[in-house]
Amino acid sequence: MHPNYESKGRLMETNLVIEGFKFMGLGMATVFAFLIILIVAMNAMSVIIHKFFPEPKASSESSNTNSGDNKKVIAAISAAIKHHREG
Repeated sequence: MHPNYESKGRLMETNLVIEGFKFMGLGMATVFAFLIILIVAMNAMSVIIHKFFPEPKASSESSNTNSGDNKKVIAAISAAIKHHREG
């Protein structure tokens, strides 16, 4: 074997490792950029949706009926937990 072949082989292996790191960095940068764009787009959509479709204000009548419904739900959950603990 010629001594130059060994040094060329090592040099090629080093170049392949460096190329691998370059591709890894490029891939990670691409994913990072995509995620940043995705977050910005989602925030923009949220602002647009809230601007054109605001949530309706709750009236005092609906809050009174909801509190009665909540008491029924709490009573049902409490009864289910008591029944479960007793066996």
